Amino acid sequence: MSFETITLETDTRGVATLTLARSEKHNAMSEQMLDELTVAAGQIAADTNIRVVVLAAIGGSFCAGGDLAWMRAQMDMDPATRSAQAGKLAYMLQALDTLPQPLIGRIHANAFGGGVGLASVCDVAIGVEGALMGLTETRLGLIPATIGPYVVARMGAARARRVFMSARRFDAHEAETLGLLAKVVSADALDAAVEAEVAPYLSCAPGAVRDAKTLIRTLSRSVDEDVIQHTIGALAKRWESPESLEGISAFFEKRSPEWLKPS
Repeated sequence: MSFETITLETDTRGVATLTLARSEKHNAMSEQMLDELTVAAGQIAADTNIRVVVLAAIGGSFCAGGDLAWMRAQMDMDPATRSAQAGKLAYMLQALDTLPQPLIGRIHANAFGGGVGLASVCDVAIGVEGALMGLTETRLGLIPATIGPYVVARMGAARARRVFMSARRFDAHEAETLGLLAKVVSADALDAAVEAEVAPYLSCAPGAVRDAKTLIRTLSRSVDEDVIQHTIGALAKRWESPESLEGISAFFEKRSPEWLKPS
């Protein structure tokens, strides 16, 4: 499969770089991007020559979340189609989360909604100073459903409560205190910081690294099929709600949603 919204390159060391390449849309995740990321994850997982993966992006944003045009289209779909579309996001995240290789996030700019979900499935995420992050779904009448299990697993429930429901934006340093980012560096130091995370793996036995990562999932609560189906249902149900219709319509009409209007 040839890719249009992402790129996948592997160097001679076995370090693969998976890059979001829809910069004109701030790397918002469309249906096509979700499909391509899922396919790419499958290719990476099956390639024993790949030892480490870097998740990166190009353009002014790391990832603006889900493509709102894609979300708006769900309003006119039947329930089965809505669930299938929600499943595309859920299973893409699972595919990245369960990669046998270490996944290092290179968060070079803002990440909102699903972009926070992508950072959460990384084993280590390095962010750049000045980047903003946020779980902005509730501002649109939606909820961070399919990304939720990974966000809560990364932050812990107590820290997630600080940002999960309010849609509040927070900077990279707060993201570090929340456990979302492992380290915050200047833009000039970002590549060196990512390389510092990659390099130690290249001196390890690749099979042992894979088995160690599998062991982590065994020892911790994994995101199983029941959890995935629950989040798919929750997102599909939200897409049916009057609030999500109002929130997404207000975005495209460049107006405030009803809940921001004075009583």
